[in-house]
Amino acid sequence: MAGIVFSIMLFLTFWLLRVSIPSGPLISNAWLADHARTITVALSLVPFSGIAFLWFIGVFRDRLGQREDRLFATVFLGSGLLFLAMLFSAAAVASAVVIVFSATPDQPVDLRMVAFARTLISDLMNVYAIKMASVFMFSTSTVVIYTGFAPRYIGFLGYGLALLLLFGSHHVEWSFFVFPAWVLLLSVHILAADLRRPSHVRNPVP
Repeated sequence: MAGIVFSIMLFLTFWLLRVSIPSGPLISNAWLADHARTITVALSLVPFSGIAFLWFIGVFRDRLGQREDRLFATVFLGSGLLFLAMLFSAAAVASAVVIVFSATPDQPVDLRMVAFARTLISDLMNVYAIKMASVFMFSTSTVVIYTGFAPRYIGFLGYGLALLLLFGSHHVEWSFFVFPAWVLLLSVHILAADLRRPSHVRNPVP
């Protein structure tokens, strides 16, 4: 459930930001006034999606138990935490821009400040966060294939999508939706497998 919550919240965050932020370089006071509330709502979802992602990592490691490989567990945990760090950093920069504008809505927009913020957010998300997401997918897919924790096709699909994020994220406009979509697929499979198991297996009597 944690992975599903993370995926849905991240989908909503990216979609709200995508429909609110213009693709062109020009940002005006009128645009900020019209979309500040939507952007604030989107950014407020980021901490909760991060909490859900941490729970997803914890549940995944708990389910592996003794089958967990130390090497891939280290890469898995480290890349997941670095992904969250980059995601939170980008959200903090975007939130700072909105807060500064809200404090002085009548002042003209500093285009250099906005350009700096957009470049910083883009680098944090499209260079650093998305690369850490691809490493997370590589390590998780390896664990899936090695342990049989989930169907092998999910692992091989994770390899392919991770390569897309690692080398082609700048060429695919909606590439950042790939990561939450894959986490959603894996989480739905785990939840469905749990629901298919007999109740005495899911909740053994001590």
